[in-house]
Order: sequence, then C-alpha cells, then structure tokens
Amino acid sequence: MKNNENNIKPTLVLTIICVIASVLLVFAYELTKDKIATQKELRFSSSVESLFGKTNSRLINDNFGNDDIEAIAVTSDGKTAVQVCTDGYSKDGINILVGIDENGKISGIEFVSLGETPGLGSKVRDIPDFRKQFYGASDTPVNLDAVSGATFSSKGMQKAVNEALEVYNSNKEAILNG
Repeated sequence: MKNNENNIKPTLVLTIICVIASVLLVFAYELTKDKIATQKELRFSSSVESLFGKTNSRLINDNFGNDDIEAIAVTSDGKTAVQVCTDGYSKDGINILVGIDENGKISGIEFVSLGETPGLGSKVRDIPDFRKQFYGASDTPVNLDAVSGATFSSKGMQKAVNEALEVYNSNKEAILNG
C-alpha cells in the first residue's frame, strides 16, 4: 500500500502544477490580447501611411483563401495595401506591406518586420533599388534580380509580391467595393 501511495503523490503534485500554470497562461493571454491587437493595428496603420501618406483607410476582413495574407486595407482614393507574411531564409521571415495604386500597379513596399539574417537576408530591405524593381508591376510572376548572398530572401520577397498581386487581381471588385 505504501508503494502505491508513493506513486500517486508525484503525479498529483505535477497535475496541480500544470493546472496552475495553465490558468496563469490563460489569464496572461486575456490580460494582453487587446493591447497586442491594438499595437498590431497601429503598426499596420503607420505602414499604410508610409506607403500612401496620411489617408483614411478601411480594413478588409478577408484573406481570400491565402494564409500568407495578414491584412488588406483600401484607401478612400482606391489604393490598396496588402500585408503578406511569407518565408525567406527564415520561416515567416518576411512581413511586408505591398502598396497597389488605383491602376492596379505596385507603387511601394514597406517592411512591417524582417526576420532574415542581418547583413545577408536583410539586404532585401536595406538596398532601395531591390524594392524598386517591383514598382510598376501589375501581373504575376514579377521578374526579379536577386540580391547576391540573399537568394532565399530575394525569392521570398518575390513570392510575397506575387501573392499580393494575385489576391488583388483575383478579388479586385470585392476588395475595392467590399
């Protein structure tokens, strides 16, 4: 009997610790989720302003079946910002906002975050001419001159831009009138 009692005690203690830890995690999540959502919205809004200047925009709550699309916003003058998060060298390392003008052409790219290798993959952000090669594109696939030493990051940028254009071109009416 004593041996059986010794086996139950550690299991009971671990179960109680796990329950307490779970309750604390749920409490911490509930306490911070609104603040995190607010910060995410502010970061998105400031990126939209970087693309198009001070403007009013409305958020589209649809990713049109593409899991890499984080958010879509449309300005009052018909410009669209598509936030795309995709893999470069790092998993979900490239999080960009692709600006599409009222004519359906890429007019700008802003980085929301970049988790690529500093000094290598970060060149896709740090070399302005790399981003500019996408400007004016309206159809996919967008051609690319990759950055030397940052091939995966360059291809990740190309994928992100292609996805933004594909979602925009396939759902233009729903996005602009939605």
